[in-house]
Amino acid sequence: MTDTADIAALSFEQALAELEKIVGELESGQAPLEKSIEIYERGAALKAHCEKKLEAARLRVEKIVVGPGGALAEPAEFN
Repeated sequence: MTDTADIAALSFEQALAELEKIVGELESGQAPLEKSIEIYERGAALKAHCEKKLEAARLRVEKIVVGPGGALAEPAEFN
């Protein structure tokens, strides 16, 4: 089971960097099966953490561009 307590303390950038490293390791095919499963689980937890951070950032930006009464202060485009 993956310990997610340390993941929660990571910044988005730190989590993304670790996730990229895990992807590279899995793509290389050099890790033994059990190790691959363990790092895959950690990668899934890191991915979820990054998604949560991105959603929080999106909501913060949305609050900034939505003015009083719900009118847009500045048009925001999320692609």
